[in-house]
Amino acid sequence: MTTKINTIHGDKILQIKLKRLLDITVSVMGILIFSPFFLIIMILIKLDSKGPVFFKQTRVGKNKILFNIYKFRTMIKDAEKIGAGYGFEKNDTRITRVGIILRFLSFDELPELINVLEGEMSIIGPRPTLKYQVEKYNKFQKKRLLMKPGITGLAQVEGRNELVWSKRIKYDVWYVENFSLWLDLKILLKTLKVWLFREGIRIDQPLSEVEDFDTSNNTR
Repeated sequence: MTTKINTIHGDKILQIKLKRLLDITVSVMGILIFSPFFLIIMILIKLDSKGPVFFKQTRVGKNKILFNIYKFRTMIKDAEKIGAGYGFEKNDTRITRVGIILRFLSFDELPELINVLEGEMSIIGPRPTLKYQVEKYNKFQKKRLLMKPGITGLAQVEGRNELVWSKRIKYDVWYVENFSLWLDLKILLKTLKVWLFREGIRIDQPLSEVEDFDTSNNTR
C-alpha cells in the first residue's frame, strides 16, 4: 500500500467533482468520435512493424497510486531497454515510420481517453510519470501528485518537450496549487492552439533532460 498524500484542495471539492463529470463526458465523446481513427491507426501499426498495437506502461498517478497507461505504440518493442532508454535521440531509429506521424500529430495519446474514463487520469493535469522519477522528487515536487495526471496540462502548453523536467514540474505544482475549472478551460483552449501550430514538439530529448529534476532549487 502506498502512503496517501494529503490533499490541498479541501476548499475545491465541488470543482473536483465537476472536473470528474467533465472528464467522463469528454472521454466518452472522444472515444465515440475517434473510434474510426482507432481502427485505422491499429491497422497501420500492425502493417508497419512487429509488436502490439498498444503501448502499456506503469505510471504514477494521484497519491502515488500506480496504473497502466495506454498509448498507441510508436516505437519498436522494448525500446526503453535499448539506445537512449527513456530519452530520445535525434533521428531515433527506435521510432517506427507510423510512430513518427502519430507523435507529430499527438495521436499516440488518444488511448489515454480510456484511462480518463476509468478514473486513473484526467483530461487536464500533470503528465503521468515513471516510478523511478517520482522516487527522486523532493517534498515540493511531490505536490504534482496531489491531482490526477492529465492528457494535457499547463507544462504542455508552456513549452512541452522543449522544457527539462525540473521546469515542467514547477508548472505542474503551480497548476495544482492554483487549480480551478476556469484554469482548466484556458489550458484546454491553449492546447488546441499548441496542437494546431505544432508548438513545443521535439522528438529528440536526451536522458539528461528527462532526468533533470534540480531538487536542490525547489525545496519550499
